[in-house]
Amino acid sequence: MQIDDFELPSTGNKTFKLGDARGKKLVVYFYPKDDTPGCTVEGNDFRELYAEFQQLGCEIVGVSRDSVKSHEKFKTKLSLPFDLLADEDEQVCNLFGVMKLKNMYGKEVRGVDRSTFLFDEAGKIIQEWRSVKSTGHAQAVLDTIKAL
Repeated sequence: MQIDDFELPSTGNKTFKLGDARGKKLVVYFYPKDDTPGCTVEGNDFRELYAEFQQLGCEIVGVSRDSVKSHEKFKTKLSLPFDLLADEDEQVCNLFGVMKLKNMYGKEVRGVDRSTFLFDEAGKIIQEWRSVKSTGHAQAVLDTIKAL
């Protein structure tokens, strides 16, 4: 799967451009919503393993439909060492095909399917995980990178 270059507003008053990440491995993880239980677990797990990802030449970014302001609060609360990207119009979520209908309290709602994509140094997706559970997922991604 090849993804066209994209850019999104990011925490730290920056703009993230996919093309700028070339030369390193990159983990792009999509999550439903800032400051919810599963997303907190996943963010904490990526934070705890971040140094190991860095040692393997890998950067991490998280993406959701929340605003940069919401991301800044979430990032600060969890002390995340990586940036969170705001995809408020779902442009990038749609590019990766992570929007889906979910059942929430008996109602169908459109939401982000928790998914992660691993890019190689050339900017090509070499692994994808879809509909993942938050617990243990960051370790599974790290184990995959170690095995490359």
